[in-house]
Formats: sequence, structure tokens, C-alpha cells
Amino acid sequence: QVQLVESGGGLVQAGDSLRLSCAASGRTFSSYAMGWFRQVPGKAREFVSAISGSERNIYYADYADFVKGRFAISRDNAKNAVYLQMNSLKPDDTAIYYCAVSKNGLRNKWIEYEYWGQGTQVTVSS
Repeated sequence: QVQLVESGGGLVQAGDSLRLSCAASGRTFSSYAMGWFRQVPGKAREFVSAISGSERNIYYADYADFVKGRFAISRDNAKNAVYLQMNSLKPDDTAIYYCAVSKNGLRNKWIEYEYWGQGTQVTVSS
């Protein structure tokens, strides 16, 4: 049974940093893309970032425009985990952050992700 568990969310002030972690179990995802999405109640789930599976130890990353230069995604295949380093946080970053896995390669649409975690709340106060 595949399970994704996010952690690292919390309440921070604007300008602070957080590092989200997502631990996967039930299957090895080294060749799968892993991504982060976020959602605010009443709004659609939106793409934040994704990282490709390993291709000869080369990884490709994609970021939403609103996080470029502030967030960094990484993964540790030995731990079957993906991380999201979030710097210079803004109140607009407040959302539930979800980890997801895609068999379809590097994608930025939530519908192309097959496995999802339960989410972790990130709240940024001004």
C-alpha cells in the first residue's frame, strides 16, 4: 500500500523559512516524478514544484512562477523522500501543502499525479 506522509508545516512569520518533507512507503519512487501542490479552502489545488525521477543521476525541476527564487525542491531516493525548502515566505503562501507522485514524468497538473499525501498546513503571518 502506497503512502505519502508530509511533515514540516507550521506557523511562521513573513520572511521566515520552512522545510517540508514527504516520506513515501509501499513502493520505490526513484524513477517517478514527485511534486508539491498547495490548496487554500475554496480555491483550486495549484502546482508549486516538481522534480523528475532519476535519469542517469540527473534530475530536472520545475517551479511555479510565484515560488521561483524562493523555494527549492530536492529528493533523496535512498530515503524515498522529497523535500521543499521554502524561503522568504509570504502570507500568500499560506495553504495546505500536498506531496504527490506521478508516473507520467515531470508534470505541473494535479490530475497527472497518482499518489497523494494528506497534506501539511503552512501558515505565514504578516
